[in-house]
Amino acid sequence: MRRFAFIIHPLRFDDFARKYPMTRHLPEKLVQWAFKQVGPVNAGHVTGVCSPTGEELEGWLIGLPLTPQILLQSPYDWVLGKLLQAVKMAEELGAEIVGLGAFTKIAGDRGVTLSQKVSIPVTTGNSYTTATAVEGTLLAAARMQLDLRQVQAAVIGATGAIGRAATKLLAEQVRHITLVARTPDDLRTLQAELQRENPEVLVDWTTDIASAVRSADVVLAVSSATGVIVDPEDLKPGAVVTDVARPRNLSRAVMDQRRDVLVLDGGVIQVPGDRADMGFDFGFPPQMVEACMAETMILALEGQLECFTLGARIEVARVREIRALAEKHGFSLAGFRRFERAIDDGEVERVRLAARSASA
Repeated sequence: MRRFAFIIHPLRFDDFARKYPMTRHLPEKLVQWAFKQVGPVNAGHVTGVCSPTGEELEGWLIGLPLTPQILLQSPYDWVLGKLLQAVKMAEELGAEIVGLGAFTKIAGDRGVTLSQKVSIPVTTGNSYTTATAVEGTLLAAARMQLDLRQVQAAVIGATGAIGRAATKLLAEQVRHITLVARTPDDLRTLQAELQRENPEVLVDWTTDIASAVRSADVVLAVSSATGVIVDPEDLKPGAVVTDVARPRNLSRAVMDQRRDVLVLDGGVIQVPGDRADMGFDFGFPPQMVEACMAETMILALEGQLECFTLGARIEVARVREIRALAEKHGFSLAGFRRFERAIDDGEVERVRLAARSASA
């Protein structure tokens, strides 16, 4: 039996109320202040995960009651202290490796300093997140009957850890990539790197999200922004938009107002094991998790107890490696999903036909 732990936290203030209903009636600032005084909690026990190899897995979800705003705006030494407490709890429970969920991987230096101060390996899970985001996007583009050789892709958050690796994978498949981020110097550096590696691909960049997505057939949103940054009216009819970010870069308004755009949740993974129980309601059906958590589980099952993904750079070789290990242990994309709801082939076809009508 292998053992892992995964650190989670609320993405919105409303998440407190779902777990602790009494907080609905209290001022938000008071609730956030109170939870800052609280240490990590054992939020769930993962059981029943079984690889096709026969290896079994159990794990624990370690909850930090801290919103993204608290994690990003608080001094990193304080945040690091909270993370150290969480890893210590994981180790005491018997975990052999720990994954960093949501904004616990973004605060500070993406796990590097934390990994140097603990005795068990940690990983951000970003390698498998990258692999599945690109895989799902390309599969959806094919379902929408887009010719990948003619596709223009836009990556929002292109210079981040996931964005940089995703652009390199997309550059192997599409003809034109637009890089979108806040810092021109970083964008120029990535543009030059991609053009050296893929001289046949057109690579441009912009800091203007709206202008980038207006002409994009495929949009991959991986920004670490804490709010919605893509407006429904800016998207091209027939576009495939994969939102990997948590909190989301897209609002439900895109789904409600643009029936001619295929919006997907990035990186939702089916876990192996008929009796697998995640021990927590993530908003998915049973036996489904985010790809970053799945990476931690895969590494534990493989017995590859190392800091697999850390820092601001992800090596494409690592992405390919974790994808192969995922296949070995029976992890796979959980089909297409949009705002936690499954999308069937009929719905994809309706979007495709609506896009054709809008473009006529």
